[in-house]
Amino acid sequence: MKKLVDVKGLCVDYITFDGRVRAVNDVSFHIGQGEILGLAGESGCGKSTVAFSLMRLHRPPALISEGEILFDGKDVLEMDDEELCDYRWKGASMVFQSAMNCLNPVKTIEYQFRDIFEAHNMVKSKQEAIEKAKSLLRIVDIPEERLFDYPHQFSGGMRQRVVIAMALALNPKLLIMDEPTTALDVVVQREILQKVYELKEQFGFSILFITHDLSLMVEFCDRIGIMYSGQLVELAPSKQILDIPHHPYAQGLGGSFPTLIGELQEMKGIPGTPLDLSNVPDGCRFAPRCTAVQDKCRKVEPKLFQLNDKRWAACHFPVNLTHAEQAIDAVVLED
Repeated sequence: MKKLVDVKGLCVDYITFDGRVRAVNDVSFHIGQGEILGLAGESGCGKSTVAFSLMRLHRPPALISEGEILFDGKDVLEMDDEELCDYRWKGASMVFQSAMNCLNPVKTIEYQFRDIFEAHNMVKSKQEAIEKAKSLLRIVDIPEERLFDYPHQFSGGMRQRVVIAMALALNPKLLIMDEPTTALDVVVQREILQKVYELKEQFGFSILFITHDLSLMVEFCDRIGIMYSGQLVELAPSKQILDIPHHPYAQGLGGSFPTLIGELQEMKGIPGTPLDLSNVPDGCRFAPRCTAVQDKCRKVEPKLFQLNDKRWAACHFPVNLTHAEQAIDAVVLED
């Protein structure tokens, strides 16, 4: 699969009066063409910061301090203003957490679509913009006559579909979805994700899907990356990361969700609290909360290493390894 996005060693800092706080630390991953990659983790783990980095939307005090973000082979971090304007919406577009906050409450939906088209010189007349906007609303199953309504006249699910239609307005190659269904009920969540998947199959774009809901992500994504305290700690095919997690934090996340079938099981949360990024200790960042912690974990920071052709983990003592993966792990430990 050809790489559409290739993130290498991404670091994002926040400048504070007490110095720099590293919110994202040495994160690397790729997204293939037509692939859905998920980023999961608890609040504050850095997943939204990664998404904003891909769009270069950070403002002070945030600073992308290190790394590369390659999109179709070109570094997004090296783009000038003109290239960046062309990259946004056409190359990559984003669906944010709260649809109502993304839509101007005093402007009609038609006006907001037209603003997108005119900013990118995609239409020659107001009527052409209206026709394009109507066709986009039809794609997300919203009646075209609703085009001239205001955001408050739509339900939460319909507003989210309007935002998705706007994100697809210029036929981007990458759609970034940052917890797009958080405020919606489970029925509407499924409807929206099903529609997005159908659109992905129809238009062939890639998706970066961000959420804290691992069970929802498993149904939707091809691969999943687990983030903890600004670091990527595991990357694997979605089904495997839930059934056979290798990092203790990924195992803890999976155990925090109830099963829908089979016998009733007691859910077990992850003990402790997230790490204070202004005071990062030596060794593994998850060590203070890990039930399998050993002395090495408190002294040496684990690096993300490859266990097989599809799986990566950042743990000195990964769990649930196959015999082949145990052999690779032994080599890594020796190194």
